[in-house]
Amino acid sequence: MRNSTRWLGLAKEVWIRFHGKPEEFKQFVKKTRGLVDYYLVEDERLASDAKSMNVKTVSETLGDLKLVSRLEDVSSNSCLKLEVKSRGDEVKAVEAADMGCKYVLVRCSDWKIIPLENLVAKLHGRTKIIAEATDIEEAETLLKILELGVDGVLMETDDPDDVKKLRKSVDKIALKTKAVELRRAKVVSIRPLKLGARVCLDTCDMLNPCEGFLVGCQSAGLFLIEAEVHGNPYVEARPFRVNAGPPALYILAPGGKTRYLSELRAGETLLAVKGDGTFREVELCRVKIEWRPLKLIEAEYEGKTYKVVVQDAETIRFVTPNGSKSLAELSPGDELLIFIQEGGGRHFGTLVKGERIIER
Repeated sequence: MRNSTRWLGLAKEVWIRFHGKPEEFKQFVKKTRGLVDYYLVEDERLASDAKSMNVKTVSETLGDLKLVSRLEDVSSNSCLKLEVKSRGDEVKAVEAADMGCKYVLVRCSDWKIIPLENLVAKLHGRTKIIAEATDIEEAETLLKILELGVDGVLMETDDPDDVKKLRKSVDKIALKTKAVELRRAKVVSIRPLKLGARVCLDTCDMLNPCEGFLVGCQSAGLFLIEAEVHGNPYVEARPFRVNAGPPALYILAPGGKTRYLSELRAGETLLAVKGDGTFREVELCRVKIEWRPLKLIEAEYEGKTYKVVVQDAETIRFVTPNGSKSLAELSPGDELLIFIQEGGGRHFGTLVKGERIIER
């Protein structure tokens, strides 16, 4: 079940705060590892035990994520613990996101739904929101807020059966959430290539602004290329079309698989993805291959470089956190939306967890 939800990107996370005797923690981890994304540990002895068992933790010193309570301590590998009592606390969460904070752990002591709706609207795609839940029923509610829901839930327990039930519930909700999680990658290089083949994908539908296909040179990092929804003095808009790039590029397809552009034919189904991560299925009317000048774009996310090759034309637009930008206007330092899928290689388009693969 978990592998089938992971490709969505919006696979929801399960965080657990162990509520039991310290000497029982190792046994608890043995029974729940693989079901929990992070264990939140406030006793550093437990953090040390968790580290020895190779599971991920959130703690103030020894964790894979550093737990902080002050804005001045926020970093790209931190989790800000925040109790939301007023709009001012919501502002702190937004400031933490602006500072590059990876996670915000939210406790709503009074009102719960409205503050979390506000945070999901403001932080989605920027910083992950983990909400504290008292039980599985409340966790399910929080995971559905504004349809997208929070990115994960934290529950306190010492019962492995509670963790199993929570994981099952979370994955079930994730399967129904038709969205991928898009990250912000920073452009580091743009350079021209020679003449090459490029593929236009003409759909049987009309696509919207900031909607298109996810393509890339590496299956681990796919760029969101916008449909030709913008007209100009020289060319009418063609909102049915995405100028996707060379035939060798990967494209995200239904079921979490990737396909080569060269494989696609009229009548096949692809995923049209919007800038907010939501997607829908569309069918192809035509695949048109022509030879045009090309450009290579390289972008970095968390120290890794991802690449895409596209036609060198003003009509090629990348979806960004603030809309879309023409290739002609793109420059190093700009942020583009990409879909990151790591943790294995691809066998006929299907992700194989743990398989070693290098794509440059």
